[in-house]
Amino acid sequence: MARSLIGGIAASQGAGTELVVSDPDPDQRREIAGLAPATTTADNAEAVAGADVVVLAVKPQVAPKALAAAAPELARGRPLVVSIAAGLRIARIEEMAGAELPVVRAMPNTPALVKRGVSAFFANTRVDDAGRQLAREILEAVGTVIEVGEEALLDAVTAVSGSGPAYFFLLVEALAEAGAAAGLPADTAARLAAGTGIGAMALLDESGETPARLRERVTSPGGTTAAALEVFDRGDLRGLVRRAVLRARERAEELS
Repeated sequence: MARSLIGGIAASQGAGTELVVSDPDPDQRREIAGLAPATTTADNAEAVAGADVVVLAVKPQVAPKALAAAAPELARGRPLVVSIAAGLRIARIEEMAGAELPVVRAMPNTPALVKRGVSAFFANTRVDDAGRQLAREILEAVGTVIEVGEEALLDAVTAVSGSGPAYFFLLVEALAEAGAAAGLPADTAARLAAGTGIGAMALLDESGETPARLRERVTSPGGTTAAALEVFDRGDLRGLVRRAVLRARERAEELS
């Protein structure tokens, strides 16, 4: 995710943007240097010194160590901090940084890797309009951006869009397996399932129609699609999805 943001920022912000990237792994630093015009370092304090905005793109268990090293510079400069560390509350970020900071907490998802992500963010009261716009521009470098009004809603965002790609991948996987069970060669079933998913989502994106309306257009009364959807209804697919999302939200709350 960090590499996606680095590439997206470098492509969208232009020559006036100076990127400094910190990573303890020399191989990662070499890879990043080849990805975008960025200065690389293993020193977090050096990376954030004089920064206008700091993107915290680490696993939550790594955040205490990463922020401890950068804390003196963060307290001195008080830059905008954009965190994509999953489940890490803003209050905890400020506690680890040892300072009250303008913090935007964001939840992107893995389609950001192909610049088709969707991110939701919440900004604390110390983030001004310019900071909000800057955070939005950073996240828009890898996809669509939505602002939410409460930090607690990010747990639901995690359950819907953060984990959501896995739900779609599971459906494509199951559809391919079902196609093979219906007699198709496994590779043919896999290509048909994946292509159908890609095409259906592109149609949803570009048509401006609701998912319900597009579904209705595919479903002829008494036809094959209607027969399949009846099976989904009998199995309570909607209820199953609802329960899955609520459990994912509950787990996000637990991890926070």
